[in-house]
Amino acid sequence: MELRWHGRGGQGVVTANEILAETAIREGKYVKAFPEFGPERMGAPIRAFTRISEDPIRVHSQVYEPDIVVVIDPTLIGKIDVLEGLKDDGLVLVNHHSSPDKLRKELGDVQVHTVNATKISTEELGKPMVNTAMIGALTKVSPMVKYEALVDTLTDKFTGKLPDKVIVKNISCLKRAFEEVQ
Repeated sequence: MELRWHGRGGQGVVTANEILAETAIREGKYVKAFPEFGPERMGAPIRAFTRISEDPIRVHSQVYEPDIVVVIDPTLIGKIDVLEGLKDDGLVLVNHHSSPDKLRKELGDVQVHTVNATKISTEELGKPMVNTAMIGALTKVSPMVKYEALVDTLTDKFTGKLPDKVIVKNISCLKRAFEEVQ
C-alpha cells in the first residue's frame, strides 16, 4: 500500500505520517515513511510518503503511483496536481466540508472520500490541527492498520509530551473522523 500526503508546513502532515507508520510497525508490517519539504517554512506545501507491506520493502524512492492520496489542505486542490500518478483503482481522502459527489466534480472520476477534519479538530481541540482526524478517517476508508492500534500509538507517542486532556481530545478527533468520513 502506497500513500502520498499533501498539506502545508505546520499542519501535522509529518506527524500523521509517523503515527500511521508506527502503528503499522506495531502490527508487524514493514514500513517506509518520510516527508519531502520544499521551502522549509510554515505554510509551504509539503508532501509525505508512506509504504506499508507485509513483505520487506526494497523501494527507497518517493511514491510515484499511490494507492491513496490524502489531502490535508484542500486549498492545494487546483494549485498542484494532487492526483498525479494515482492508480486507476486508487482513492483520495480530502479534508473538505462538502460531499464526495461535489468534490468529484472538481477532481474528476476518482474514488473520493471527504471528512470535515477542520470542523472536527476545531470543535474538539479548539484549533484546526487536522492530522489526527485525517488518520482516523483514513483508517476507516482503507483499514491498513487497526483503529485500536492507532489509538494505542497515538497515546504512547504523546504521553509525557502533551497533557492527558489533549491526548483525549486527539483521540476524540480520531474517533469522530472515523465515524463521520463519507
